[in-house]
Amino acid sequence: MPLFRRSDGDLVRDLPPVRGIVPYLMRRRNESAVYHEALYDVGRARSWLRAYNRSHRNRATLFHLVLYAASRALHLRPGLNRFASGGRVYQRREVSIAFAAKKEMKDPAPFATVKLRLGAEEPFEETVRRLAESVDEGRFAPSRRIDQEAALIMRLPGFVVSWLTALAARLDRWNLLPGFLTRDDPFFASLFLANLGSVGLSDTFHHLYEYGTVSIFGVVGTVRPTVVPVRGGTEVRELLSVRWTLDERVNDGFYAGRSLRIAQDVLEDPEKFLGPPGAAVLPTPEAWNALRARRDEAG
Repeated sequence: MPLFRRSDGDLVRDLPPVRGIVPYLMRRRNESAVYHEALYDVGRARSWLRAYNRSHRNRATLFHLVLYAASRALHLRPGLNRFASGGRVYQRREVSIAFAAKKEMKDPAPFATVKLRLGAEEPFEETVRRLAESVDEGRFAPSRRIDQEAALIMRLPGFVVSWLTALAARLDRWNLLPGFLTRDDPFFASLFLANLGSVGLSDTFHHLYEYGTVSIFGVVGTVRPTVVPVRGGTEVRELLSVRWTLDERVNDGFYAGRSLRIAQDVLEDPEKFLGPPGAAVLPTPEAWNALRARRDEAG
């Protein structure tokens, strides 16, 4: 039983004993990592996005759709929106997704890392708008507070930086790291997404960060025309690769697989689950019911 409460999550008290002991047996994220490659048929999604972009100011891409679909899965299947810390498993109080955007498409250009919180019934259009604003802020605005803090720390001698980072990790393990230090920190998020397909990379898995609480990392690759078997023959379909790395201490593979199926449903058929692309202001009640039905099927 921890002595102190966390600012970003609540202790999960009803874990079966066999799962409760797992964080003590596997103490670090990367020894607990499970790797899974998913191939999504995005032919309908690309057509939907083309129609969406003709009628909306902020342009949406497959990356936006992957991010949004993952957020729906995390809201509908909260057992995946957890993290392990100090030998215990915690339920997050919000869904947040972090990602990095290069400030310029040049080798020396730095990355701007963004953390975005997504509401339970936030419409896709709102997510696209806020994501565009966050990327612009990261690329063009003056240094954000987290960048300023990092710059200040890096002015110190190396041994002091090492001591400070070790202290922060220890305070986090003891649930003593102040909330104002983690609220905007991308290392304290439900999911970290990397859009490597935008730079032509498609065959990469990413490790989990030991610092922070990110329990899922997704690498969005490129779309490839692929021959797939169908009844009566074969077809060429547009398949998008997303490679997931998951911390198995937060939940078992069966639960994770069924949760990712919700993300797949949204990504492969956005019109059914998010509504017509010409409007797409709010998903229809039928769309929300379809998502909830998928959640209920998953158990």
